[in-house]
Amino acid sequence: QVQVVESGGGLVQAGGSLRLSCAVSGSFSTINRMGWYRQAPGKQRELVATITSGGSTNYADFVKGRFTISRDNARNTVYLQMNSLKPEDTGGYYCKATVGVFLEYWGQGTQVTVSS
Repeated sequence: QVQVVESGGGLVQAGGSLRLSCAVSGSFSTINRMGWYRQAPGKQRELVATITSGGSTNYADFVKGRFTISRDNARNTVYLQMNSLKPEDTGGYYCKATVGVFLEYWGQGTQVTVSS
């Protein structure tokens, strides 16, 4: 069984920063890709950023230059450093871990609220 737990969300003013963490535990072989997704009220979940086990990253256009994804393979943990936050960044932030080729595990999410 695999557990995915996010932390680090909260309330911040526009222009501020937050750092999200996502730790994966349990029994698994190799975590290939890890990623952050977000979902605002009434909207579909969307990709924010992903990172492979080798460190290759991919970002949504709306966070490029503001957010940075990083990963600690030894700790099975992925981070999302969010700077210059905007009110439109508000939403639930979810971590996804891809084990092997097809197995995907999601966390319960952490709430980020950016006030104007």
